[in-house]
Amino acid sequence: MRKDKALAIKLRRSDKSYSEISKKLGISKSTLAEWFRHDPLSQKTKQLLTRRAAEISRKRMIRLGEINKIRWEKWRESARNEGRKLFPTLVQNPLFIAGLMLYWAEGDSKIENPFRLTNTNPKMIALYIRFLTKILRVPIENLRATVILYPDLSEKECLRFWEKTMGISESQFYKTQFIKGHHPTKRLSNGICMITCGGRQLKEKVAVWIDLASNQLLQSSLRRD
Repeated sequence: MRKDKALAIKLRRSDKSYSEISKKLGISKSTLAEWFRHDPLSQKTKQLLTRRAAEISRKRMIRLGEINKIRWEKWRESARNEGRKLFPTLVQNPLFIAGLMLYWAEGDSKIENPFRLTNTNPKMIALYIRFLTKILRVPIENLRATVILYPDLSEKECLRFWEKTMGISESQFYKTQFIKGHHPTKRLSNGICMITCGGRQLKEKVAVWIDLASNQLLQSSLRRD
């Protein structure tokens, strides 16, 4: 038997991987694979190394998740802090307060969900667009919309209506969603409009502003009482 093969067997019996043996003895991994192809003890070593690698990978993923969680929380906290700093300069603007109250009432409240608002009233949608573009400085081209319709409504006419209401182009609309059935009272003649924009940082700021504004309004009303 080759001396290096004997050394390779000894190393394999001590639970060394092909890579470790190859590096130590200068033997290619293909040669090692051929030598140990029918060796049951080598197969046990392979299973052991696989389990070890899986455990190391699992621990690494857990650690990476913890690091990312801390990093994202710092990122979100920076958005909240910026919101607190900006609040005194914005709170006197009626459009700012109106936009916050609209989102508080009609927006997606779950912080992990997209920053979106859904409503059927065109005036409310138009006012919310003003809030986004004038107060939050969201570029009009960054807005995205989804129209939700009953099947008996004209998709083309409803899209044209919301395009005009929002002042955006057809390319900024996602695929129209349809509700099963027919609306009994025809009150939703233009369907439902859902507006999405921005990201998590923007939503964090708005959440802080809503909290600060509502507290301020409550305190003001209590003083009047």
